[in-house]
Amino acid sequence: MNTTEALKLVGGLSKPSKMPGWAYGIPAAECKTGKKLQEVPGSTCFGCYATKGCYVFPVVQAAQYRRLAAIKNPLWVEAMATLINSKKSKWFRWHDSGDVQDEAHLLKIFEVCKLTPDTRHWLPTREAWTQDFLDQVPGNLTLRFSMPMVDQPAGGSWRNTSTVVSGEGRTCPAPDQNNECKDCRACWDKSVPNVAYGKH
Repeated sequence: MNTTEALKLVGGLSKPSKMPGWAYGIPAAECKTGKKLQEVPGSTCFGCYATKGCYVFPVVQAAQYRRLAAIKNPLWVEAMATLINSKKSKWFRWHDSGDVQDEAHLLKIFEVCKLTPDTRHWLPTREAWTQDFLDQVPGNLTLRFSMPMVDQPAGGSWRNTSTVVSGEGRTCPAPDQNNECKDCRACWDKSVPNVAYGKH
C-alpha cells in the first residue's frame, strides 16, 4: 500500500500546532464515556474543547466521521502504519478528538504501534475497561487513563494517568510556553506516572 492509498482509506491525520508530531482525531460526539461526561458539570469533559471552535466546522466533522467509519476497514491497520511511517515523526498522539470505541479498535491501535517501532505513541482515554489490556500495551505506546472529574486525584492501579486541576499542582508546562509542548514529552513518557493539566 502506498501513502496515497493509505491517506484515502484512513481519511487523513491532523497536525495540532502545540504538538511535536502528528495526531489522529475522530468525533468527540461519538465518545462512549466522554459523551456522558460532557453533560456532567465538574467533569473533565464538560465544555469539551473538541465540541466547539474549529472542531465543529462541517469540513472537520465530515473528515472525523470518515476516519471513524474507516476503522472497520480490514486494511485500516496497514494504512495507519503506512501513513505514520511516511511522516518519519518520533511522536504521535491518538485522539486529539474522540476516544477508543471498543476492544477491536484498541487492539488495532496496538497493532499500528507495533508496525511503527520508531514512533512513540500516546493514547489518552476515559474508557476504564482498557485497563484489562494493560499487559498487551506495546512498548512504544503510553496508555494514559484520564481521570473523569476536575481535581480528582490519580487513582486505581493504572500505570499512567492524567488529571485536571483547577488550582495548584499543574505539571503540564504548555500554558507557560505559548500553549505548546516545546521540548516536553511527559505525556509520551511511561516513567511519568501522572501528568496534571490546568483547567481551561
